[in-house]
Amino acid sequence: MVSQADRYALQRSDLVAGNVVLDLVNTVTGRRSRPTDWLEDYDRLLEWGALTDAFDADALRALDRLKTADRRAAARALQEILELREAVYEVVAAAIRAEPAPREAVASLERQWKDAVTAARLTVAEGHAEATLDVDASALDYPRHVLALAAFELSRTLPLERTRECAGPRCTWLFIDSSRGGQRRWCDMATCGNQDKSRRHYQRRRAAR
Repeated sequence: MVSQADRYALQRSDLVAGNVVLDLVNTVTGRRSRPTDWLEDYDRLLEWGALTDAFDADALRALDRLKTADRRAAARALQEILELREAVYEVVAAAIRAEPAPREAVASLERQWKDAVTAARLTVAEGHAEATLDVDASALDYPRHVLALAAFELSRTLPLERTRECAGPRCTWLFIDSSRGGQRRWCDMATCGNQDKSRRHYQRRRAAR
């Protein structure tokens, strides 16, 4: 169990993916070495959600009250959103590598999308239909339902030629490269980028000796 004092302080600067669903994927660090999950409990999910600006503040306050009233239900809702996160990672990572998407991951995404659609209401404004969600219908699953619908939309519109997995040897963060030249290699230059440069500098010095 991670203590409050030991918890990583989530920051808006961690949102480097260019899409909230991929930012969810990136709440796991060091997948290839020593994975660390930033979403240890439902409180952390709400903390992360507030940073993303993807959720209404009133909805997050309502979820905080629901979480306090039923911790077991909050734990179950958290496990469901973690399953969504891993399914998205597997599907997008496979697409980046030009590999078939794992069947189990696709089935998980389908189930999550169907759950979200069941909870949604169809609204029409200015001739455009939209699936809308609220805490009354989704309860503690509201964040998952919002992200499941967003994941489905991302799967339809993913700019594959601009979608990357960080080149850091232990990092698996995903991001959409919006740079002008389209040559971005790292999730963040200040972390993985500098680590890679330092490693290559050390290797050159060692080879020279």
